[in-house]
Amino acid sequence: MGEELYGLNVKDLQRLENQLEMSLRGVRMKKEQILTAEIQELTRKGNLIHQENVELYKKVKYIEQENTEFYRKAYGTKDHIAANTTGFVPFGFTISTQLQAPIQLQLSPPAVQDMGTQTRANKSR
Repeated sequence: MGEELYGLNVKDLQRLENQLEMSLRGVRMKKEQILTAEIQELTRKGNLIHQENVELYKKVKYIEQENTEFYRKAYGTKDHIAANTTGFVPFGFTISTQLQAPIQLQLSPPAVQDMGTQTRANKSR
């Protein structure tokens, strides 16, 4: 701790200094090994999360395509290309077309049909 050094000569002090430097080097090397291992583990986890994000993005895009197709079949939308380029998905889902952008999903209640439309739809079945 640097106390009680008053009885040491220069040679003893130099030997003590060398021992301290070697100990400090060992501590720094161990610290570097631990930090390097932590960085590698975090990088590995980051890569796994990125891969999972890519897979989830693909699933969301697939669901977006399915929803658009179902919407087109259900409501007879002819402009399928325009619906896809806007990033619109029926029933309140909106999805960014950028891969790296965070995906934001938002639910909204289904549109309410007026009674005349429902009655005509039920009679036609």
